[in-house]
Amino acid sequence: MLCCVLFVSCEENTVDPTRYGRLEGQVLDARTNLPLANASVATTPATSSYVTDAQGRFSIDQAPEGKLAVTVKRADYRQEVLNVTIAEAQTVTVAVLLEKSSAVTAPAAPNRPTPTDKAINQPTTVQLAWHPVNPVRGDTLRYDVILYESNSTDRRQILTNSKDSTATVSGLKYNTTYYWQVTVRNTSGGTARADIWSFQTRVQPDNRFLFARTENGNTDVYSSDETGANLLRLTTSAFIETAPQLSPNRDRVAFTSNATGQFQIYTMNRDGSDIRQVTLQPIDGYFNQGVGYRWSPDGAQLIYSSYNKLYRINRDGTGLTLLATAPADRHFRECDWTALGNKIVVQTVGVSIYDAEIYLLNADGSNLAQLVGNLPGRLDSPSFSIDGRRLMYTRDLDGFDNGTGRQLNAHVFTQNLDGTGLVDVSSGPGGTAGGGKPIGYNDVVPRYAPDGSKIIFVQVNNVTQSVPDIYIMELDGRSRVRLFQNATLPDWK
Repeated sequence: MLCCVLFVSCEENTVDPTRYGRLEGQVLDARTNLPLANASVATTPATSSYVTDAQGRFSIDQAPEGKLAVTVKRADYRQEVLNVTIAEAQTVTVAVLLEKSSAVTAPAAPNRPTPTDKAINQPTTVQLAWHPVNPVRGDTLRYDVILYESNSTDRRQILTNSKDSTATVSGLKYNTTYYWQVTVRNTSGGTARADIWSFQTRVQPDNRFLFARTENGNTDVYSSDETGANLLRLTTSAFIETAPQLSPNRDRVAFTSNATGQFQIYTMNRDGSDIRQVTLQPIDGYFNQGVGYRWSPDGAQLIYSSYNKLYRINRDGTGLTLLATAPADRHFRECDWTALGNKIVVQTVGVSIYDAEIYLLNADGSNLAQLVGNLPGRLDSPSFSIDGRRLMYTRDLDGFDNGTGRQLNAHVFTQNLDGTGLVDVSSGPGGTAGGGKPIGYNDVVPRYAPDGSKIIFVQVNNVTQSVPDIYIMELDGRSRVRLFQNATLPDWK
């Protein structure tokens, strides 16, 4: 018996070694098939814990041979368990699809808006900004932003499904309250809306100057104060908008545009909003591409030139009336209207721009009479002084004529309506040639200042296609001061 026991105790026990294979996998969103990063991966029998990379991939280099349960978890997704069989020294590749969890956790609503809620005196271009509240690490938030004006149901979509937490809004109206709201969305589909915030834009600056400017081949209307600090671009279309004029009661800006194929008169608010077409007959004719029109002294009507006809029209486009017909073989061009004596002055031109005359007539179109006859050199831009007693215009003293309309030495002149008291303003005090205007330049499209104390005009080099600048000077030509570069057809009220 003793010998038997000893025999059993000496018998050899053998243990099989553990064999390993390799497991590789990728975790994907079941709906979008996009990779899911930061998903946790565990196995039974246990190996180690793993986390998927930015491409949703994981690998287990020592996966035990045999049946292996793989458990995959990620926030906001349902857990998935996958059974695989591992063979020694073999690589098994799997794809794990995770479904969104039905229990969606909504993000916190953003706060800390910029501008602050109920902010005032904001510019018409505003950068909106906000801050997320307690964002979950690794959770990509998306934002929708809407903006709407007070007393309006029209909503402007500023951002849609954007990662940005800022948005720049331009083209806002002056002295207007705007409301805006941010909606945040997380990767699980949960959403939250911030409070509705508001801000008010600043009061519109009282820009007294209007002009046309051409940049990158596009001509638009601008307004500004005397310093240029409040420069506003009022039109932005791909067409030519030019020849701006502020109404005498300062509520609407008239301008001309070739948006219809020919120049027509339009009006708009002083901030560029509410553009309305006034005319249907074009502002056109010999060398009259949109420049031949003027407000009535009370701002209720406009007069304008269309080929050989001079019309009057109400500011809303009604009441079109033919005032006058030009002499034979001539077209009307630039014009002006004074309250003193209720008179109109108008330029006529023939088939050559150098063939120009200036006429005076009553506001009802009667008594058309010539004021200035056809003189050597180009004659342009007649207008009245503020008191209506004097006439201002320009003329090229060099008498140049080459068929293109070019001028070499255009001067500003003023005179009484009866032709007396002629003053060559551009020559400077005393009428000495060269005493005012620089040699090689033209002074063109002049107008009197609102108080009649100065003249605003354009100075431009006589080289073709030179860039014009707007200047002011005293009535005798002294103190020439440049106001705006690359600007023409000024209006000052």
